[in-house]
Amino acid sequence: MSRPRLTRLLSVALAAATAAVLAACGNGTASGGGGDGGTADRTIRVAYQAFPSGDLIVKNKGWLEQALPGYTIKWTKFDSGASINTAFVAKSVDIAAIGSSPVARGLSAPLNIPYQVAFVLDVAGDNEALVARDGTGISSVADLRGKKVATPFASTSHYSLLAALDEAGVPESAVNLVDLEPQDILASWTRGDIDAAYVWLPTLDEIKKTGKTLISSRELATAGKPTLDLGVVSTAFVQAHPDAVDAWRKTEARALDLIADDPDAAAQAVGAELNIGKDEAKAQLSQGVFLKPADLASPEWLGTPDKAGGLAQNLVSAAQFLKDQQKIDAVPDLATVERAIYTKGLPGVLTS
Repeated sequence: MSRPRLTRLLSVALAAATAAVLAACGNGTASGGGGDGGTADRTIRVAYQAFPSGDLIVKNKGWLEQALPGYTIKWTKFDSGASINTAFVAKSVDIAAIGSSPVARGLSAPLNIPYQVAFVLDVAGDNEALVARDGTGISSVADLRGKKVATPFASTSHYSLLAALDEAGVPESAVNLVDLEPQDILASWTRGDIDAAYVWLPTLDEIKKTGKTLISSRELATAGKPTLDLGVVSTAFVQAHPDAVDAWRKTEARALDLIADDPDAAAQAVGAELNIGKDEAKAQLSQGVFLKPADLASPEWLGTPDKAGGLAQNLVSAAQFLKDQQKIDAVPDLATVERAIYTKGLPGVLTS
């Protein structure tokens, strides 16, 4: 194929991808980054993912709509953090539930996405794991050499898979990595097209029925490679609508309280969003690690306006690992990442 024709095809593909994002999320003008406060900037575009979390509780119970009656809340489902980053680049989303590894990518070159980390939804535990399909003869991470392993690229699971391979001394080039979204992983698994997969709930529970767990994100966190699910807000939206951001954080904190204080009610809401039974949803929620709202303002996590917490260093460390794996161009310095941690109003906004 000639280079001019290849260039034209790539341009068409990029335009189509951008159009798809805009079609899913809006045209980038629905919520203002400093508009006049009229109808055009009273829509909040929320990106969510279908994994067990307080975010699904907020959506199911309509708490954000109740807290912000003057706004229109538009919820859009995304399959992974990579597509959410694309939506932020296109200025088509305001608030999102997204993994820490995609956020580390987003804050690094070449993306340099202007967004703020304003909440910690959960710390990955046994709710993300690497599983080998029965009959493949794989009993350890070291056995993945020459095997086909699927994961959603640029996700926390992808990051954890690279960390697991690194820990086992298996170079990435020795494994046939396949980029698949969770629903596609399940289909490929069922057909026998892949040998192993690193993925999150609820797909994880399905593949574990016919597979062996090799390592979980809880184990990798103990080994120094923790991953988290974060609540991120575009910088433009924070500047234009700080009160709305506070209201959103309060609803997410309320969801964390519900998970801790009334697991059955939390499971009922999550199950309704994932189309699974309450008992199954309760079991899935028990595999994640959910912080207490007050803990988010601690030195270990977000911190306070006076001093950003350890989450900033966690993101820098994740970026450094991705740079070492040649997945990003450069690592942002700690001061840059600390400025991307939104601590205004903490801890009061989480405990009031």
